[in-house]
Amino acid sequence: QVEPVESGGGSVQAGGSLRLSCTASRYTVSSYCMGWFRQAPGKEREGVVAIASDGSTSYADSAKGRFTISKDNAKNTLYLQMNSLKPEDTAMYYCAADVTARYCRGGFWQRMFDSGYWGQGTQVTVSS
Repeated sequence: QVEPVESGGGSVQAGGSLRLSCTASRYTVSSYCMGWFRQAPGKEREGVVAIASDGSTSYADSAKGRFTISKDNAKNTLYLQMNSLKPEDTAMYYCAADVTARYCRGGFWQRMFDSGYWGQGTQVTVSS
């Protein structure tokens, strides 16, 4: 297994919560800038939140105050806790890695996107 494996998606009502997991096999989550992207139907894939090797985080405006990224280095697993979900959060969620850097700085979203390190994703559907 080389690609990451995302899980934890599902269908919830607006205001609900979900916790996504990503088991990274190719890369060590403690060593790189890791993150989550999402892609809604008919829209481009966009970065949501990222975490650096030192645990520092970066959030897209849409995620601030509602989503929390974390990681378990021992399990080599990335998590995304999503609270106060909205219908506009409906999308396929993917984990990603910028394996050129330990810290999430200067163009890391694009480097993650270009890395091609994509799993099957996990679907999140939020109903109103």
